[in-house]
Amino acid sequence: MPRLFSPFYQVAKATMFIGDPSYFPKAKTRAVGKVVRSICICTSLPPNLGEAMSAQIIIPGPQAGKTSDIYVMCLSKDQEVCAGNVVVCIVSTKVDNLSSADPLAELGPGLALLGQIQERFDSVQDIFEPVEDGLEDRCFISKSYDESSHFKSAAEDVLDMYERVTGTPLDMSIDPKIPQPGDY
Repeated sequence: MPRLFSPFYQVAKATMFIGDPSYFPKAKTRAVGKVVRSICICTSLPPNLGEAMSAQIIIPGPQAGKTSDIYVMCLSKDQEVCAGNVVVCIVSTKVDNLSSADPLAELGPGLALLGQIQERFDSVQDIFEPVEDGLEDRCFISKSYDESSHFKSAAEDVLDMYERVTGTPLDMSIDPKIPQPGDY
């Protein structure tokens, strides 16, 4: 199987392959949309958060004149992700108008909530999903990260992949304090 991150095609042999869409040939995935994301280094948290040192704000799409929701996540020194004098804010949404010349404009309502932005890093990326479930060819492919900031869809994708790979759903009822067969 070609390794897409290498300038040379190499063959990998295994009983199964598990990975995100970037590790597999394009024929095994399909684009299902685009996500636009801005990572901002700000001087302070957005106003009106009170004593909170982090925030997750979800702006309903219709409230912002969009179909898709806009996600705003703000993290500070309290989460140990940045220095004490800055805040990291991530604003993201699914691109509703794929023919738009400026998909970054769809982040406008979320960016307007932020305080002073010192630095801003923008990206527009395709979102991929596997074409098949992987049961026949043993290539288990996750979906791309979507626009959401709470990782619910990513967690659901991991649980789905676990079941496809093992044939059984993940049992989350196990008491972590009781050693299980196979534990180290």
